Amino acid sequence: MGLFGPKKHTKRVGEESEAMIAARLLEVGYGVAKPLGESTRYDLIIEDGDGAFWRVQCKTGWLSGNKETLMFATASNHYHYRAKSGRNTNYRRGYLGQADYFAVYSPDLRKAYLIPVTHFGSNQASLHLVPTNANNQHGIKMAEDYEL
Repeated sequence: MGLFGPKKHTKRVGEESEAMIAARLLEVGYGVAKPLGESTRYDLIIEDGDGAFWRVQCKTGWLSGNKETLMFATASNHYHYRAKSGRNTNYRRGYLGQADYFAVYSPDLRKAYLIPVTHFGSNQASLHLVPTNANNQHGIKMAEDYEL
């Protein structure tokens, strides 16, 4: 089992992130609901103070090697077995039109972020924790702007 217990399964890591995100959303004043089952393309539904509802896809973020950016996936993997050909197929599928926000939890930083799905492409995204050295900051997304 090791000194600090068993290694966490990726499903468990996701469940912990979802719980931390839900707690933080409640803390800042959102109403939070959980869809029944796992067949939706979002993990939570949040309600703002004006009665609007939003679909939220939860993600676990990780730090880049230099610890200057928080990375997270903006797509999920889908595997299918094709009986006719006897082959497995794998493809990545984004969330545009199926979720309104990504909620990203960083276990390293112990912080959560709420980001519109439309702010990023359909594979992987990064939030900068420190300003870049580039002269032009256009298009750079700072983590502090999305922090819950």
